Amino acid sequence: MTQLNPHLARDPVLYGAPLTGAGVVVYAVHGRSQSPAFMQELANHIDLSGVAYLMPSAKDSTWYPAGFMEPLDKNQPRLDHALEAVGQHLGWLAERGIGPEKTVLLGFSQGACLLSEYLLRNQNRYAGVVLHTGGYIGPEEHEWPEEGGLDGVPVVMASAVDDVWVPLPRIEATAVALSKAGAAVVLNTYDETEHHINDDSVARIRKLLNDLLSSKES
Repeated sequence: MTQLNPHLARDPVLYGAPLTGAGVVVYAVHGRSQSPAFMQELANHIDLSGVAYLMPSAKDSTWYPAGFMEPLDKNQPRLDHALEAVGQHLGWLAERGIGPEKTVLLGFSQGACLLSEYLLRNQNRYAGVVLHTGGYIGPEEHEWPEEGGLDGVPVVMASAVDDVWVPLPRIEATAVALSKAGAAVVLNTYDETEHHINDDSVARIRKLLNDLLSSKES
């Protein structure tokens, strides 16, 4: 791993079921001012056996310094470092026989923004994706390549309608971009303002993972 990348200074946390034999492996990316402990709490709330989690840790608990809709250069070089870290971690899984088809991407807030950007730049067919309160990065809405690389990938998106950090129009634009890339997107919005993952969202994440577990058993 590149030592110049501060997000690679600390190894990701393995949590839940052992990687070997896990029915589903979730790459779970925390938000700003959070740590893998936030994702561990979410995993406990989801409460499914047979699911392994790989949880990366941002340097100083922040993947990039400015807001996600600021000009890209205001978030460099940390944004490129963060995207590189995601690629390195997913590559580490692939080296152990856990490719995209066996991996679920899950991000909250800044983690969801980071994964939205990564997913649209690198359109691989993951087993599933959860993007909670996040959208792709940059000040302007723009078109993305419609390569179809996400053909059939189930994507669960969610947010409060009036979230103070992530405007709903950017989340909706991200849902459109993912759909054009072939993903099967479901966007759930909640008539609230709190920046959190509510019980309904946890139930939807649990259902996605449980469906994937069931499909591997059949």
